[in-house]
Amino acid sequence: MPSVTAHRTITRRSSSALLALFAGCAMSQQQEVELGASSAQQVGAQLPLVRDAAITQYVTALGRRLAAVTDSRGLTWTFTVVDSREVNAFALPGGWIYINRGLVERTVNESELAGVIAHEIGHVTRRHTVQQLQQATGANVGLSLLCTLTGSCESSVSRTAISLGGSALFAKFSRDDEAEADTEAVVTTTNAGISPRGIPAMFRTLLRERENQPGALEAFFASHPLEAQRIAATEAQIAALSAPAIARLPTDSRAFQTFRRRLQALPPSPAPK
Repeated sequence: MPSVTAHRTITRRSSSALLALFAGCAMSQQQEVELGASSAQQVGAQLPLVRDAAITQYVTALGRRLAAVTDSRGLTWTFTVVDSREVNAFALPGGWIYINRGLVERTVNESELAGVIAHEIGHVTRRHTVQQLQQATGANVGLSLLCTLTGSCESSVSRTAISLGGSALFAKFSRDDEAEADTEAVVTTTNAGISPRGIPAMFRTLLRERENQPGALEAFFASHPLEAQRIAATEAQIAALSAPAIARLPTDSRAFQTFRRRLQALPPSPAPK
């Protein structure tokens, strides 16, 4: 566990990064990683995380396999399952990826989970959140960021920002951002030797559930705008690839099914606070 001194150092660095940000400076990779590290500390303190070693080992191995074929900046990646029944996933700047248990439980094979993770990796490699932060202006945005990233506000405010996506760090991505992350996901899964067909398949599952249970996936759709066009776009991208090569790529693995059964065997996720 980080010491108080270490936490204060991260906090000071985060504040410095924000000052540089609002002064109009481009955010460096070091600042990006420091912001991610500070936010990851708060996520770990305020959200329930799955601490099971086998589950963490699997999702880390899959995530690093995907990141290895797309990360050109040498980031240190961390992959975590959030113990929440809400369907959601999010990425922090610098390489922290979180997938809610509720989303994992809706996947049926490894290609679907890999597509979700690769999509979030795409947001990091394309620096979508960093771009949002650099474009953010106004005192309210600055205050929200300072609360979330430095812990300088009341804990209830910070908890709300993280759990509900109330700061620019967790803002709704644009349709262009989502399209770019989808494109990255198809390329990344394919290069990692996993079928990309799980990407449009997962989209169909989520859209079907939204139709059957309006509001059930509110958190996911609030931060990840999803329309039928995204299914068509990813399918067109996959169709442009070598059909025989794609057909040879596996959609599932024994390791995924073992992982999924272990996750389902855990006690129910805690109720949202």
